[in-house]
This record gives sequence, structure tokens and C-alpha cells, in this order.
Amino acid sequence: MLLRHIRYFLAVAEHGNFTRAAETLHVSQPTLSQQIRQLEDTLGATLFDRSGRTIVLTDAGVAYLGYARRGLQDIEAGRRAIHDVQDLSRGSLRVAVTPTFTPYLVGRLIGAFNSRFPGIALTVDEVTQERMEMLLNDDALDVGIAFDDVRSADIEGQPLLCETFALMVGKSHHLAKRRDPITLGDFGEVVLVLLNTGFATRMQIDRHCRNLGVAPRIAIEVNSVGAIVEIVRRGGLATILPAAIARAQIGLLTVPLDFATPTRTAALLQRREAYRTAAAQAFVALALETDWDA
Repeated sequence: MLLRHIRYFLAVAEHGNFTRAAETLHVSQPTLSQQIRQLEDTLGATLFDRSGRTIVLTDAGVAYLGYARRGLQDIEAGRRAIHDVQDLSRGSLRVAVTPTFTPYLVGRLIGAFNSRFPGIALTVDEVTQERMEMLLNDDALDVGIAFDDVRSADIEGQPLLCETFALMVGKSHHLAKRRDPITLGDFGEVVLVLLNTGFATRMQIDRHCRNLGVAPRIAIEVNSVGAIVEIVRRGGLATILPAAIARAQIGLLTVPLDFATPTRTAALLQRREAYRTAAAQAFVALALETDWDA
């Protein structure tokens, strides 16, 4: 059995079609079919049911699929380990972050890491936490920055910082100079722009409002924290986001409240028992030593 047999098997399992899998792998369909037959002969089992219009895994194929994926992940991790330079003069690091942290956390951390380790090629993606956990489990990421309420049992999180939400407005908003705390009743009249319901941040806000017994007035929903910042900074709408965003963004002001806002813990996520490159270890260490209140 060769490594390409596993790659070919996974491609066919993913696409459910020999033609599309062959195109993805840049091989001919007869070559791909031959390689799959060789793998089945080696294992002594039929992995695909070819009798219908769609190629589907047999019971043996389903049983083999998880082991094939994990085996390929371990092989890729081994390849990276061989090329991992412990003095961090070169290497690579794959990081993902949930959108909420981009405006105030990522730039500071990534800038500090690049200054300290300029030889490390860094890739940073902004994704949802669900997507992030999937990528970590597929060994497509080294470190994620998200929330500590991890869903996957194969992902572990290290607490990074605890953040508090705040009501914030632009300088031209009628609440910008408000000194007296806003009551819960007054808050129900504040017109808001929020992230859409697909984001964990929005889910936390909605849950907190339900617990308080208030229905927020939402005028606009967007899928970008950056868009919210610009809308609030330039217009007459308010928003609820982590208080650190107001501190990091010019033109945003927090409004005092006489009721509690949500709090949550940000965390560094990694796949359990995965190989930790020197670059990943250095990134985690730098994140944990950073004074986020400074």
C-alpha cells in the first residue's frame, strides 16, 4: 500500500464519483480506478459500491474512512515535523480567528509575532468557530482563536482573555455624551446594528437579552464587525460588541448601563494530541504572555 492509494481513496469518497475525483487528482480515470482496485486487493475488501449511478462507500469503506483520514493527517504532521526548525529561523504557521477578534486582537498579536519571528511564513484566516474546529480536526490549521465553549471533543482550548460586552455609539449619536447609566427600559428603545444570527457573538447577545426580558431594536444585520464599526462611527445607530473594540477604534464611545452585559472567555484552540510545531508553540506562548488590558 502506498500513500497515493490513501489519497485516491479519500478523493473518491469525498466526490462520490471517479471522474470528478480523477480531475481533482490530475490523473486519468482508468489510472484512478486501477489504484483503487489495488488498494481493495491489498485490504481484501471492496471499499466502494459501483452498482448505481453514484459511487458510495461499502460498510468496509465506511469503516476504513476514518482511519485513512487520521493516517494521512499523521503523515502530514510527520512531514512538517521533519521540516520544523526549532530555532524559528524559518517555518510556517496556520492561524484562524473568529471575526469578533479581528478589529482589536489579531493585528496586535500577529504584528508582535512577525516582529519576533520574521522568518516564519504566517497564514491568517477569518472563519466561524464551527469552521475553525472542522479545520483543526482536518489538520488544516495549527492554532485557532475563538471562544472557550468548544463543541468538538477532539479540540482543546487554553483561556486567553475574558472580555465584557458594551453598548457603543459614534460621536454624533445622541447618546454619545450620556453620563447617566441607561436603564433596561431605555435600552429597549436604542436602535442597533448587530452581527447576523450565524455568529456566536450574536447568539450570546440574543441569549442575554432574553434572560433580561428585553427585545432589542435591530435595524441592520451584517456579517462583518468591520462594517458595524463603520456604520456606528458614521451614523446614528448603536451596537453591542466587546468593549475592547471601542478602545481600539477611533470614533467609538461606550455608553454607561445600569445592568450587566454579557462576558465571555476567548481561547486558543488546538487539536488534542496533534503535533505542535515550534512556531505554533511560540505563537501560543506569545499570546498567553501578552497583557491584553494594556
